[in-house]
Amino acid sequence: MRTELKHYTGGEIVEGFVYNEFEGKGLFGLAGRLVIQPEYQRNYIYNDGKKDVAVIESLLKGYPLGLIYFNVADGGGLEVLDGQPRITSVGRFVTGKFAIHQDGREQTFSSLAVEDQAKIMDSDLLIYECQGTERDIKDWFKTINIAGVPLNTQELLNSIYSGPFVTAAKAEFSNSQNANLQKWSAYVKGDPKRQEILAVALAWVAGSYGLTVDAYLAKHRQDGTIAELKTYFTSVIEWVGTVFVGIPEKEMRGLEWGRLYEAYHNNSYNSAALAADVQALLGDPAVGSRKGIYEYLLGGRQEPQLLMIRLFDDKTKALAYQRQTDRAKADGTSNCPLCAIGDNANKDRIYRRDEMDADHVTAWSKGGATDLANCEMLCITHNRTKGNR
Repeated sequence: MRTELKHYTGGEIVEGFVYNEFEGKGLFGLAGRLVIQPEYQRNYIYNDGKKDVAVIESLLKGYPLGLIYFNVADGGGLEVLDGQPRITSVGRFVTGKFAIHQDGREQTFSSLAVEDQAKIMDSDLLIYECQGTERDIKDWFKTINIAGVPLNTQELLNSIYSGPFVTAAKAEFSNSQNANLQKWSAYVKGDPKRQEILAVALAWVAGSYGLTVDAYLAKHRQDGTIAELKTYFTSVIEWVGTVFVGIPEKEMRGLEWGRLYEAYHNNSYNSAALAADVQALLGDPAVGSRKGIYEYLLGGRQEPQLLMIRLFDDKTKALAYQRQTDRAKADGTSNCPLCAIGDNANKDRIYRRDEMDADHVTAWSKGGATDLANCEMLCITHNRTKGNR
């Protein structure tokens, strides 16, 4: 890859700057010669009132913004390879999209003193213009971090597999103004600007084919439509909302709904009964993992380990042990109830506390509570053979 160091002023860079507030993207600069948001770039992430302000304050103090890299595209046009948030911050400020505080007053670019405006427009930016193959550019893009914010996995994948499919997918799933986001956010966790909703959608559809996200993107890179991706994602979301009716619980957010859809969407469920079961389990103090409730119910209550049922505490076990031991000594039998009714050498054995385990008299999965009334101490051998009876 060939590189050449160039000098541009801030004014030159933001000439013809366009910022799309709807998509959160700075699109063009250098009077249209510069594409600030090429397909492989992440969405703009500096509009938090801190990082964008810091960029402007740096220019006003005469501090350098650091090296910026442009890719020389086919036909001689330029694309921002590294430096998009810094350039977009300058462009947004110059075009009046945000303000800074100066001497206790809020100032937009147009209200700054002329000399301060000149500091921004005349600032010297050091730009490396890079030219090479697509692989060269993508490999370089993967090695650089932007202002200490490293690219996440999906942002890297977007750069590697940039093309019409990624462009369309980002427009749908990475748009923070998408009206569907509120509905999606009940079940999906993530920041659309950091491609985290897109990452989930891709993981779901790729998983349905037994593919990795990389393999799915490679297969569909040049597709002009994302119909399959949208349809599958929507199908999963609609299925969850149909099976688990009512206002979504916070525990539903971020579950592996794509995997659960593949495993269970062909089953029939009584939604009203499921809703009651969910509420009962959410209110059960023995349930240690509330997020496991949904898969537990979808799977027909066959895997109580999903719920991480809380065990008896030490105080309860000590009380149960003492109660049983006192009774056993008075009756001349073993303090393990199962040994006591047997016909073996242990039928009158008094076990030490560390030789016994606590067990539910009535299994939790059959409605038994995790309390003293439902606690019995069994010798280790019997407790381990009793199971879920």
